[in-house]
Amino acid sequence: MTSKELLYVEDALGHEQYFQTKCCETIAQLQDQELKGFVQQLSQAHQTIFQNFYGLL
Repeated sequence: MTSKELLYVEDALGHEQYFQTKCCETIAQLQDQELKGFVQQLSQAHQTIFQNFYGLL
């Protein structure tokens, strides 16, 4: 893996961590259960993407 590719993967990892953090913060503030469930699905999707990118390392 080139250094440029590694920087891309590191950047992508950081973005996915940020998105997951924001989803968790949002879940804690939501009252609507349907919307909360949707955001939980988004959080899980970002966790999966993070794991896939991390697996490249």
